[in-house]
Amino acid sequence: MPSLVVEGKLPGRSRPLFTDWLIPLPPEVERSGGRITLRALIDRVVREEVEGFRRRQGRRRFTQMISLDEIGQGVARGKVDMGGRHLRQPVDADNAVGAALQAFEDGLYLVFIDGGPANDLDEEVTVGPDARMTFVRLVALAGA
Repeated sequence: MPSLVVEGKLPGRSRPLFTDWLIPLPPEVERSGGRITLRALIDRVVREEVEGFRRRQGRRRFTQMISLDEIGQGVARGKVDMGGRHLRQPVDADNAVGAALQAFEDGLYLVFIDGGPANDLDEEVTVGPDARMTFVRLVALAGA
């Protein structure tokens, strides 16, 4: 199944904003020759992340046994997490999508598809199998 690699960057920072992750592309994208509006693509990415957040939240309810390697990785990140918490953080997917689209329109981030800029929510972009979607978070200059 064709998938989309999602990555996040911040100008001036060598480390990515988050670990790259994959989402499956819907069958209608494949049938359309890979064409989809930027709006629909952002919608898809946000909904996948909301669902991922819900899954991770559910897994954190249970205390987990962790290995020495996982402890070391947690120390390097600054947090060792064995779970055992029942966090109730409801997330509304429609509100999350709306916020993401508004943030794009407000110029808070840029989107690149396979290295090329996507400038308009209603423009069609082409995503092939294993395409890469890069979100670049912009930072306002102090005093500007």
